[in-house]
Amino acid sequence: MVLAAEASAKTRRMKVLISILLLLSLATHINSDLSSDTAALLEFADAVPHVRNLNWNAANPICTSWIGITCSNDNTRVAGVHLPGIGLFGEIPANTYRKLDALKVLSLRSNHLSGDLPSDILSLPSLQALYLQRNNFSGAIPLFLSPRLAVVDLSSNSLSGAIPPSLAELKRLAVLNLEFNSFTGNLPNLDIPTLKMLNVSYNSLNGSIPQSLAKFPASSFIGNADLSSAPSASSFAAPPQQGSSSSSPQSAKSRKLNTGSIVAISVACACLAIVALAYLLMICVKKRNQKHGSSTRVIKVKTSSSDGVKTENLKSDDFGSGVQGAEKIKLTVFQGCSFNFDLEDLLRASAEVLGKGTHGTTYKAILDESTTVAVKRLKDVAVAKKEFDQYMEVVGRLGRHPNVVPLLAYYCSKDEKLLVYEYMPSGSLSAALHGNRDVGGAALDWDSRLNVAIGAARGVAHIHSEGGAKFIHGNIKSSNILLRGGLDGCISDLGLSPLLTGYNDVKYRVAGYRAPEVMETARKATQKSDVYSFGVVLLEMLTGKSPVRCPGYEEVVDLPRWVRSVVREEWTAEVFDVELIKHGGVEEELVQMLQIAFCCVAKVAEARPSMDEVVGMMERVRHPDVENRPSSEDNRSKDSNVQTP
Repeated sequence: MVLAAEASAKTRRMKVLISILLLLSLATHINSDLSSDTAALLEFADAVPHVRNLNWNAANPICTSWIGITCSNDNTRVAGVHLPGIGLFGEIPANTYRKLDALKVLSLRSNHLSGDLPSDILSLPSLQALYLQRNNFSGAIPLFLSPRLAVVDLSSNSLSGAIPPSLAELKRLAVLNLEFNSFTGNLPNLDIPTLKMLNVSYNSLNGSIPQSLAKFPASSFIGNADLSSAPSASSFAAPPQQGSSSSSPQSAKSRKLNTGSIVAISVACACLAIVALAYLLMICVKKRNQKHGSSTRVIKVKTSSSDGVKTENLKSDDFGSGVQGAEKIKLTVFQGCSFNFDLEDLLRASAEVLGKGTHGTTYKAILDESTTVAVKRLKDVAVAKKEFDQYMEVVGRLGRHPNVVPLLAYYCSKDEKLLVYEYMPSGSLSAALHGNRDVGGAALDWDSRLNVAIGAARGVAHIHSEGGAKFIHGNIKSSNILLRGGLDGCISDLGLSPLLTGYNDVKYRVAGYRAPEVMETARKATQKSDVYSFGVVLLEMLTGKSPVRCPGYEEVVDLPRWVRSVVREEWTAEVFDVELIKHGGVEEELVQMLQIAFCCVAKVAEARPSMDEVVGMMERVRHPDVENRPSSEDNRSKDSNVQTP
């Protein structure tokens, strides 16, 4: 029995030892793979000149800090390389990307790359999406391609030769864009059930369009002078009937045309010639615009309607009308931005109108396969370009905080000012408080509201402390408090009010979030008036009532006055949103937060607390057992270098 027990214990120890060795082997293999990916990318960065500086450094973690790099979910391999518009020049050395055998997405679009398409890139077994458009690649498409490719965009290059029939073997291909190249020969039969988008326009293709591609619109094939539509069955001549003769006198007579028919045909031919000439002129203009970056390109914009979302085409007269010629285009991108894009990308983006406010119109712009940003088009900007640039530098620096929506880039010309922010898909506090009820959705619970409010307070406190004694937000309201994942509040529209012409004019002096000294006497906004506006947001959060007109709310309420009147009559319970008190257990916290809000909306500005003090009071509501919790001031240094995801 003793020997059997010892043998069993020895077996268990051996199993544990083998398991440990296997784990160590797996960890070594993982590190080796990621190290190989790192080495391959550094080799690429060293071999290919680039205008914009890359922060690639072997000493920094590649999956969390390298610009343009995304990794697999377990951070063991590089899954995506996104380097559009960073000024890459020259040829890609052979076998550079061969080591990235887990790469799924490669985007090197809008650069100045040349030479042949590297066959080792297109044949990567894991590659699913390839974006190499708007470069200067030449030569033919390699014959061997990754069987997993779903998206291939090689448009606006100098590629030539025949379109390889091997593309038909890509059974997952959904998007194929080869427009504006120099491909010749017949269009291959691409009978691929998954293919949803095809564009081979403006090449030198000839022959007929295969029947398998006839489902695509004519715009997919225009600009190929010798490419004709696929013949239909009805276009073939019927065989002569038995006993008939094609050379009979009656048949010959029927082929003779009278004078009227000849005149009609001549007129028709003249009309066709005019149409063809106009068509050729249109092609030339389109090619020229494509080559030189015409400022009249169409922007697809989605706007909300009663039916949901509809798509409109807004020309540059409406969006980006002040954007100057291609030789003057310059988008200023802040250091630390993990996205890569240029002004050309913004002008081409599919955009959805998110809202129109005091400072201008905000769009959700989808730039490419992995990049969605929010673009604000400013109106009534009152400062010169030099002052605007200096101000944006300050705004960009202040945005490096987890509770401030970061400014990624901006464009400034005489007639156009565009700001590019990180896009927040969870929406605003205003929508969460009021929008959900309008469509019958669930109300935001108290814990979520308190979490959002504390986050937003930290953001405002950071702005006031880091921006200097006179730096303000100037437009704090619930629609400018956006929600990160996990319902963490972030302040948006940072510091834009001082840039606007006549922001304190009469047209803006309305009840709502603005402090009485600003609304009634047209005094400039201050940090104390920011505190007042934040206090109104707290009252809105507590009462569920909106201080400005919004869908589903016919009545506009002066919240501070209304709340004071109710509390004065000792009906405090009537103040709170019924959605907050129906579950019970939070009444004490609600009253404490109401007291904080009252401090913020004091009529005398000097009586209001600072935002750092507000943060401290709110955190004590959340954690009453901790007297000395670290404030936003204590956390500021460690938050100042937070990277944009």
